[in-house]
Amino acid sequence: MDGTQAKAADILAETKPEASQKGSGLAQLRQAGHITDAQRNSLEPVAAQFGVAVTPQMLRQIDPQNPSDPVAAQFVPSLNELDINDKELSDPIGDHHHSPVKGIIHRYPDRVLLTPVHVCPVYCRFCFRREDVGGQDSLSANELEAALNYIRSNPEVWEVILSGGDPLILSPRRLNNILQSLRDIPHVKVIRIHSRVPVVSPEKITDELTATLRAANPLYVVIHTNHAQEFSSTALNACAKLADAGIPLLSQTVLLRGINDTPETLGALMRLLVENRIKPYYLHHADRAKGTGHFRTSIKEGQALMRQMRGDYSGLCQPQYVLDIPGGAGKSPVGPQYIKREGGLWEVTDFNDRIHSYAEKRTTGK
Repeated sequence: MDGTQAKAADILAETKPEASQKGSGLAQLRQAGHITDAQRNSLEPVAAQFGVAVTPQMLRQIDPQNPSDPVAAQFVPSLNELDINDKELSDPIGDHHHSPVKGIIHRYPDRVLLTPVHVCPVYCRFCFRREDVGGQDSLSANELEAALNYIRSNPEVWEVILSGGDPLILSPRRLNNILQSLRDIPHVKVIRIHSRVPVVSPEKITDELTATLRAANPLYVVIHTNHAQEFSSTALNACAKLADAGIPLLSQTVLLRGINDTPETLGALMRLLVENRIKPYYLHHADRAKGTGHFRTSIKEGQALMRQMRGDYSGLCQPQYVLDIPGGAGKSPVGPQYIKREGGLWEVTDFNDRIHSYAEKRTTGK
């Protein structure tokens, strides 16, 4: 084993994230009282197909008296997941088509996804990678080194996004080795980490992990969260620890029917984020992953929601509503339109739905 392979092996050795096996979370949910024995038996086919895991913190955030609890709806499996229509896909956004080597997804010219681990602390019932996560723990040492070599050999890569799986389940030492390997590549200028850990497992945001992330600046952390009820005081403290260390925080949210598809629920989440120095970044239209139809709104409903958000909430609270085009064509903004050309004038709609004419001064080209 050469030096680079040894370093890769050290990164991944003994990576054993909790609840990494598909189906292992049903017993946990039964023990916590969130499903009955009968429900556990009926949900076995769901757990056999899609990973099940909920952290202790998220179990505490569930209100057992609320049959429509927005946290339970995200993490407790449902028989609805076995209802798969012919438009739903195993790989809804074309990850596999854009993976030149294992662990790399290269869809856009100046950035790549690096996925060193394939497990998460929780498994969202609407995840677009739900058939890929929950089984294999991580890349092998050779696979990780091949992924890093791909980045080294493509000088157009300006940004590396760590995703997965959830990269913050790695120990600070192992994560530091990956981050330093990326920092040693001259053309990689920015690192971004997407994670649910600060909210669902806030105890993992230790001083050591925070120092590791800070040492890799410029580094951004994008926190995945879908409802204000997910945030405990411990989670807010974990986010504050990262922000106090100078790590910019963004958020990523999925638009989910019955969970955050009203201006009041989505607005409450966005205000909570901004109040805690987390800038809303993306609102994703739910992908066409298998067995997730009960979560999806229509794009028209999403546009109406964003139009109402624009009128009722601060500009700081506005995420960009996007659709990840099936097949791998990338993300496109699909929010409401406020301007159109009519004759020689533009017609602009304000947040009260009033239309105003705007005349553009023509240039002579001189």
